[in-house]
Amino acid sequence: MAARMMNVNMQRPVSVRPGVGAPRRPVAGGVASPGSRMVVPVAAATSEAPSYTKGYISRLTPQERRRSRRYRDARSSTFGKDRELGPEEAVALMKEHANAKFDESVEAHLRLNIDPKYNDQQLRATVGLPAGTGQTVRVAVLCPDEMADAAKAAGAVMAGADDIIAEIEGGNMEFDKLVATPDMMPKAAKLGRVLGPRGLMPNPKAGTVTPDVVAAVAEFQGGKVEFRADKQGIVHVLCGKSSFTQEDLLQNIKAIVDAIEANRPTGAKGVYWKTGYICTTMGPSVRLDIAALKAME
Repeated sequence: MAARMMNVNMQRPVSVRPGVGAPRRPVAGGVASPGSRMVVPVAAATSEAPSYTKGYISRLTPQERRRSRRYRDARSSTFGKDRELGPEEAVALMKEHANAKFDESVEAHLRLNIDPKYNDQQLRATVGLPAGTGQTVRVAVLCPDEMADAAKAAGAVMAGADDIIAEIEGGNMEFDKLVATPDMMPKAAKLGRVLGPRGLMPNPKAGTVTPDVVAAVAEFQGGKVEFRADKQGIVHVLCGKSSFTQEDLLQNIKAIVDAIEANRPTGAKGVYWKTGYICTTMGPSVRLDIAALKAME
């Protein structure tokens, strides 16, 4: 019995190749394979288009393999995330790679040095885009019945008091913005469970609670957008369409940056702006020089 146990316990050790099962370690220019110094090139942005030779898929990272060839071609000439471009150059480069089969939306993603979990570092406001958003905005108005006709004449898809509340409770959500007068907010409170998750609940900070509903309808249909900082302190704003001219996009982006600067939270100390990127719906992002954009007239 003892001899049998000795044979079991004194088994021949299994040889293990160095590096097997170990994570790949990063090296300059790519990722090294385990147990070697061979560098597997990562799909970083370069000034040259990627070479689609035989076996090129195996040289891509798993994340890049999920990207289309069109995206990888565009990504190769946007210089990655480390090079800031001037406003004109950044917008021109972004428009150059907006080659999807539809009119792509243009978005600005701006990272700020704030922590929104503190009340004095929260950011939420509105801005009117000079060139508009390129989208059709359906506005509903919750107001006294005597103001309903004027709101509809201004372009509201629906306007009224108790009848509008009943329609919303019944599931009619065929609108993108809901504007309400201050005296209608007590009645609109019961709609919070329906409108809140969709981001449609009227709010004074969003400009959707106002006594002048006619002007509010005209502003939202003319290009007024709401922006707010998320939990990471990043502001995501729609700023137009790829079919816009370069001048129109620059005007919209400049208006957004100026509005964020004007609504700087009181608790934001030190450096306010970190990074800024612009991109289209299906295209790679381009890093923007915020200081140069703020200096534009």
